[in-house]
Amino acid sequence: MQSGTERPPHLFKPGQSGNPAGKKPGTRNRATRALEELLEGQGEALTQKAIDMALAGDTVALKICIDRIYPVRKDRAVRFPLPPITSPRDAADIAAAIAQAVAAGHITPSEAAEFGKVIEIYVKAYQTAELSDRVARVDQMSDEQLLRIINGSGESTAPRLLTVDSR
Repeated sequence: MQSGTERPPHLFKPGQSGNPAGKKPGTRNRATRALEELLEGQGEALTQKAIDMALAGDTVALKICIDRIYPVRKDRAVRFPLPPITSPRDAADIAAAIAQAVAAGHITPSEAAEFGKVIEIYVKAYQTAELSDRVARVDQMSDEQLLRIINGSGESTAPRLLTVDSR
């Protein structure tokens, strides 16, 4: 670029990808391809060597072999009967049951925390649905019914002050 001249226009505009189609499916980077070429046909021999070293007492090779045969378990299925949650009070009872299960050693504290997340989500969903039902019932009430509730009496002699729009 010469000094004192304008910059040439960019090939791509901001926010526009230089390759809108993206990488082609199956494309691997150069390092991966090079490693595959280097190890091509050697997988069985390398695996056998790792097994031989593990059997000879090499603890690192043993760990590698064990990790491949029995990978570290990330999670386990926990059978813990939970009654249905029909009110926030039920959720409190279930939380107490979970705490007792931890104290008795039936589940771990981290498993209890995961149960707690499930209960919290369930309670929030329950409360949201309950609130939605309440709002729907109020929307369906006539002005006369709403005035009775506001006045706290059975009579509705007041003029129409409220209009419920059901949009």
